[in-house]
Amino acid sequence: MSGARHVVVVGGGIGGLMTAALLARGGALVTLLERHETLGGRVGEWREGGFRFDTGPSWYFMPEVFEHAFALLGARVEDHLDLVPLDPVYRLFPEPEAGQAEAEPFDLVADAEANWRTFEAREPGAGAAVRAYAAEAGEAYRTALDSFLYTTFARPDRVLSADVVRRSGMLVGLLGRTLAEKVAGTVSDPVLRQALGYHAVFLGSSPYRVPALYSLMSHLDLNEGVRFPRAGMYTLIEALATLARHEGVTIRTGVDVASIDVDPAPRGVRHPRRRGFVRGVTLASGEHVAADVVVSAADRHHTETALLDPRWSELPAQAWTDKGPGISALLVMAGVRGALPELAHHSLFFSRDWPANFDAILGPGRSTPPDGLHVPDVASLYVSRTTATDPTAAPPGHENLFVLVPFPADARLGDGPPGSPEREVVEAYADRYLDQIGTWAGIDGLRDRVVVRKVVAPSDFAHDLSAWRGSALGMEHTLRQSAMFRPGTASRTVGGLLHVGGGTVPGVGLPMCLIGAELVAKRLLGETSTRPLPAPLRPGFLAAARPAGLWAEVTR
Repeated sequence: MSGARHVVVVGGGIGGLMTAALLARGGALVTLLERHETLGGRVGEWREGGFRFDTGPSWYFMPEVFEHAFALLGARVEDHLDLVPLDPVYRLFPEPEAGQAEAEPFDLVADAEANWRTFEAREPGAGAAVRAYAAEAGEAYRTALDSFLYTTFARPDRVLSADVVRRSGMLVGLLGRTLAEKVAGTVSDPVLRQALGYHAVFLGSSPYRVPALYSLMSHLDLNEGVRFPRAGMYTLIEALATLARHEGVTIRTGVDVASIDVDPAPRGVRHPRRRGFVRGVTLASGEHVAADVVVSAADRHHTETALLDPRWSELPAQAWTDKGPGISALLVMAGVRGALPELAHHSLFFSRDWPANFDAILGPGRSTPPDGLHVPDVASLYVSRTTATDPTAAPPGHENLFVLVPFPADARLGDGPPGSPEREVVEAYADRYLDQIGTWAGIDGLRDRVVVRKVVAPSDFAHDLSAWRGSALGMEHTLRQSAMFRPGTASRTVGGLLHVGGGTVPGVGLPMCLIGAELVAKRLLGETSTRPLPAPLRPGFLAAARPAGLWAEVTR
């Protein structure tokens, strides 16, 4: 075979955009197909009545991952995003004590020494204990970046570097217990435990289910602080779309991929499980788009059970019965009249009975069916007020609120047209949680001050993003669903088919999806190291693919 090879990327979320840009820079002819008229996937934007809302991720974590991803394309983050450091980093509202209406909030600030004093004031000895916890979190974070996050696990032995062996005792301790157990061994104050464990929600799970290794996420807010891109998180999508087009990617929106097309292929010694090889995709319109390589950035469950014929699927429907989808969410976007100084840019509201709260939305088992889950009455929830940092996100004299309430992964929740009983139920939940925020934060008449509102339910994640069981983030990060135990980047049953996004390694979240795009490039190159690729990548770099790389299979 000779000439340029064609790559189709299915889905224009952050993982799909980054993958498309990288492979186009590598010398492929890349077409990105997005079902919606706008790009971004979960990283969306809603504008109404002079208000601007981010409709998905709102925390800018792991800045070095973003910097490296842009650098691969010869770009700089600061030329595309106006990042503002946040101080306070977040405000924490514990559930009020019996007989009290309002919570007694406290702030995590940008000054680490001030935070240690805050922790010490709540619990004698906690200042030093959390300082040590943060230091160990930083060590675990660096180990993860250097040895686990940038590997495809095509060669698991490559993970066992001298550094990993040296830290094996620490790693065994972090993998052998839950995050909640590690936190409980650090502090006794229940609210401080919540401050150290809430990151598990970003992993689609709970601190009682994720391994203690994920204590590394405390490094991000305790040691590094948090930033926010002025004008919103969607500026990240706009920047990546610009870079992708600059690299030559053809972006088509408003086109729905109905199937990934596969030709039969004989099994071989190198690929004993392979049964076919991709030849492109077919759109809902009937159009066939030919491709030598297909990268699906769509929901992994949707890819395996809807886009692929069962005979080609690596994870057919029955393979998902024992997997945990993680949490879904109820999202409430509210434009509010008047100022809201009671809330920081990021505010976290924690219910007192955390275990019961997580049991309600995740259930007791590894994969509890929807009928075994229920919506909590008093919720732990998150509120973003971006107008605290960027007043242009609302008309003068107004503020914007984005509320995320962890919810059961049950696609039936909210599944009905506007005004239907199903939608009225989730609207009533939104009322309840807005009232909870107003009461705990001491905001008079919060719900009555809402002038613009939109509610997103689990059913919307299922319909709009084809999300498995209406989950909000992707497969949760339990030990059985992390690292080498997570579905891989390259299909073992279909040659030329790769995956990127929250349903594959390294996992959920914006930084993980950016790394996942790099793992696609590594798979094509046959690169098995645990370190990031050198930046910037040389234009045409795919021509240097090793014989064992997937790119060599389609070009020889």
